[in-house]
Amino acid sequence: MYPQLGSHIENIETPALIIDIERLDHNYSVVSDMYAETECKMRQHAKNIKSPVVLQRQIDRGGTVGGVCVAKVAEAEVMVQSGIRDILVTSEVVDQGKLSRLCSLAKIADIKLCIDNEENLSLISKTAASSGVNLGVLIEVDTSMGRAGIRTAEQGVRLAELAEELPSVEFLGVMSHQTVEGWADREVRFTEGKKFIEQCLDVKRAIEEAGIEVKIVSSGETFTIDVAAEIPGVTEVEGGTYALMSAPTGYMDDFEMAGKILTTVIDVRDDVAFIDAGIQCLGGPFKVAPVIEGMEDIEFIKMESSHSVIKFDPLKVPIQKGTKLHLLSSQQDIMVNRWDSFIAIRDDLVEAVWDIPARGCHH
Repeated sequence: MYPQLGSHIENIETPALIIDIERLDHNYSVVSDMYAETECKMRQHAKNIKSPVVLQRQIDRGGTVGGVCVAKVAEAEVMVQSGIRDILVTSEVVDQGKLSRLCSLAKIADIKLCIDNEENLSLISKTAASSGVNLGVLIEVDTSMGRAGIRTAEQGVRLAELAEELPSVEFLGVMSHQTVEGWADREVRFTEGKKFIEQCLDVKRAIEEAGIEVKIVSSGETFTIDVAAEIPGVTEVEGGTYALMSAPTGYMDDFEMAGKILTTVIDVRDDVAFIDAGIQCLGGPFKVAPVIEGMEDIEFIKMESSHSVIKFDPLKVPIQKGTKLHLLSSQQDIMVNRWDSFIAIRDDLVEAVWDIPARGCHH
């Protein structure tokens, strides 16, 4: 049941997914200010947030390409239906039916998708031609993930040349995604980020040397938001986590924790407490355990489907039955996918309820 607007946070039924509007807007302002005068802009990743209302808030604030990226065709459909008209699908789409759905969207929106092999590119061209539309394509470069993406610049050149020849596709550029493990300081972020992004730019330069224009270089994510802005040639960053943030990305200290699970202590026994939030709230699997905001020393002993057991020091932490706690997720996109809506809070009062229509978009 949704809370009434104006309700105090203490009166919200738990567990609940809340979003702190002031912190969200702070995070969006960091990006809009950082990218105000740069070639590089933000293309926010919808797979993390899944709510067009929240995504549109960054577009309106500025610093973006005017669109988003998504992981799935179903997510693209939700975004277009909600009025966002510039979409990049970052996962390869190889199914004929899903390509036809993208072609339907391309009749009213600017649709781009990623490729890494000639067979898929030929199918995209055939499907788009039969639908009477054009689809933009970007070549995915595998820089660190070890999954999809080309492995050599020569592969990239061949794909770009084929894209230039085939009908109903427009070659636009290159993209890559990368990650950094652990608690990364600025030196690690810049060293690792530049290394990965340069691999993507190497493919760009090889394609240009073959006489083909590269309009878009979409490379980077939250940990390289500031790194990418300083590298000539990068036109956009696919950031997602920065909007709501999560415990493992707390090293990005320009941003604030905006998305949280509100939970209630339902029982206390000596130095052990039970809370009404479990795996069903947070998703899984977990790279690291969730963190309780402001009480980072509390230890998660066990997580069940609908409750968790935590251990604390009664002399240091004032926890009692009925205490409200804020959980910070270890993996944001999985957490958001568990919920139908965000409860948007300002000054501890409910200001809005924002639907999450792209949750569960697996097909």
